[in-house]
Amino acid sequence: MSERLVSIGKRGPTPSAARPAPAADAPRVFVETYGCQMNVADSDLIGSVLADAGYAQAARADEADVILVNTCAVREKAEERVIARAAELGALKRKKPGTVLAIVGCMAEHLKENLADRAPAVDVIAGPDSYRRMPELLSTARARNAEPVGRAVGAPLVDVKLDKAETYEGLSGAVGGDGVSGFVTIQRGCDKFCTFCVVPFTRGRERGAAPREILRQVRELVDAGYREVTLLGQTVNSYVWPSEEGDVTFAQLLRAVAQIDGLERIRFTSPYPVDFTADVIAAIAEESKVCKYVHLPLQSGSNTVLERMRRGYTVEDYKAIVANLRAAMPHIALSTDILTGFSGETEEDHQATLALMREIRFDSAFMFAYSERDLTFAAKKLADDVPPEVKQRRLGEIVALQERISAEVFAAHVGRAERVLVTGPSKRDPRQLVGRTDGFKSVILPTGVGQIGGLVDVTIERATMATLFARA
Repeated sequence: MSERLVSIGKRGPTPSAARPAPAADAPRVFVETYGCQMNVADSDLIGSVLADAGYAQAARADEADVILVNTCAVREKAEERVIARAAELGALKRKKPGTVLAIVGCMAEHLKENLADRAPAVDVIAGPDSYRRMPELLSTARARNAEPVGRAVGAPLVDVKLDKAETYEGLSGAVGGDGVSGFVTIQRGCDKFCTFCVVPFTRGRERGAAPREILRQVRELVDAGYREVTLLGQTVNSYVWPSEEGDVTFAQLLRAVAQIDGLERIRFTSPYPVDFTADVIAAIAEESKVCKYVHLPLQSGSNTVLERMRRGYTVEDYKAIVANLRAAMPHIALSTDILTGFSGETEEDHQATLALMREIRFDSAFMFAYSERDLTFAAKKLADDVPPEVKQRRLGEIVALQERISAEVFAAHVGRAERVLVTGPSKRDPRQLVGRTDGFKSVILPTGVGQIGGLVDVTIERATMATLFARA
């Protein structure tokens, strides 16, 4: 199966390969991204679509003819940040008449036309399935803004129709990123419908990209110099591609990607516990290019809360998956998501989450207090009945515990040899480079050690709860 996948992956266009340089007077676009890795991948995709349409990239918003904000709607705070940013960009627009402001992605899909009331400076509102049409939308908006009355001629242009078939086949995301680690979206949408989650309503139903298309995009990234690729999906390990020759599973896809010459590392996110099957674990363990790191969302350590969330697994199921991963790969790194303060969560439920964190000992975690999102089952049927101060106290306890665990996990790496993929300069000291281990831990390299895009073998000298520091 893997050999067949690799073979069919060689077909298809490589749109960025023959892309001419933008004209000297080309319109300039600045893309700003909020949210998850899939949003980052979508921003790269949008950049590629606009580059094919003749746009040039702007380094800053105040240098751009088009400012495009790619958004997240998973949590209320993310939307609040974008609204505040839209107000700032509106002030910039007033200083530079004719500038187009576009808000795209999940938040645009979530709020639709109502977004214009909260962000009156916006010219274009486009959902996650509208990116092929961005050149047309922006062209219309730019023409309208160039008129003497500008945006006063009408409401923003809105394109938020979800498309059950859109996977952006034939397009490329190799225009952006850091040149070392790239993203390939293998699956869009979600069919899980967890009661707290708005993703099925903002990204639509689950659909996978063709294996040949995924392999084409990975090869294109490798040809552009990328050394690492992350396969993306809302529930990435539920990927399946129906075929007359037999369905292609996620495990088979992982093994096919691992055969691509020039690729050093493969990651994926985010898997869903229910779909973490034995063949996926075997592929991770047996393929040397697949990183021994898994982000495995937990959400809660209470079966009562998990059932209310409609997660489809129990704490016992989750622990069995972790045990199977660690049996196959004793040094595998694990991270997770934890959501506290969900509807009906008791103090006993909260303590169960803390106890499970102590037992599993995640390397790291993304931790949040529940914020109700309209359209979801929870917003319609379940009371948001945990007081804000209780949510924040519980979140504080979860964060404090995870910080202690992370500090201990990272400290255990001191003295170990690690192979690091160098991704760029350190933010604190540009003379030093930073990279990642196979287990997705950031490593600061000594001055003069390594080169961007290279692999370097080092020994870990010291650690904080989030960063490793190496000596050659």
